[in-house]
Amino acid sequence: MGEGEGAVERSPAAMTAGERLRQAREAQGLDLAEVAARTRIPQRHLEAIETSNFSQLPSTTYAMGFGRSYARAVGVDEVALARDLRRELDTSYQRREPKPDLQPHAPPRLPSRGLATGGLIAGGLILLLLAIWFGTTLLSGGDAPPAQQATAESELGVMPVPAASPAVAAPAAPVTGSQVTLTATDEVWVRVYDAAGKTLMQKTMTAGERYDVPVDANGPMINVGRPDKLTVTINGSSVAPLGSGARPIKDIGVSAQALRARDGGATPAPVAADTGAAPAPAAPQG
Repeated sequence: MGEGEGAVERSPAAMTAGERLRQAREAQGLDLAEVAARTRIPQRHLEAIETSNFSQLPSTTYAMGFGRSYARAVGVDEVALARDLRRELDTSYQRREPKPDLQPHAPPRLPSRGLATGGLIAGGLILLLLAIWFGTTLLSGGDAPPAQQATAESELGVMPVPAASPAVAAPAAPVTGSQVTLTATDEVWVRVYDAAGKTLMQKTMTAGERYDVPVDANGPMINVGRPDKLTVTINGSSVAPLGSGARPIKDIGVSAQALRARDGGATPAPVAADTGAAPAPAAPQG
């Protein structure tokens, strides 16, 4: 007997967002492992969405991003699903409570009575010596001779301060490198990592959010499910899109050098002043 055979059919309106996604996946003969490979979302998170077990997800932002990606992978209307998923999250998502700190805290230590008394006596002696020295200087009718002044300072433990030499301004360090900036035009999951595989940034970016790729990163590359939802600039000048959005991309270099080489060495077009309109897409490379 096939899966779900003999079970009472439920209308789409009575299903949760996760149940609708599971129904669409099973209708296409896909298992969760295949959807996880398509979306690059851990399988346990997809299972949590299907079963509405939202406490297993890092946050509501991740839940929304994962749900949208899942919907696109199985052909479900992602706008309608995101609306229903948001409603479920608002009513059932609970953050994990942090574990209470059960370690006993030691009370603040106060100086002992003897140490406090000794400090007061030492401070009084220093004030007395200063009063005697200043009084002697005033009665002598002027500044003390250099030898006498040096002796007094030595007795009081005061070190002479050398005359300050004219400050010489250090030459400004030359500015090198080119700043690559990624800007999301819609909600999109992005991971940026270096040549050694070290993750520099991994998150679901929201529309208008920007990320500056570190200039000193070692061969930075990108993994993104919808490259058409990102605009890329070098020092504020736009470059060609990373992809059409027909499929995810991975291991694409996003250093200034790699992007210029990808565009055939052409100088990036400057971005127009922000007038509220969306930037025009770059012309396709011949």
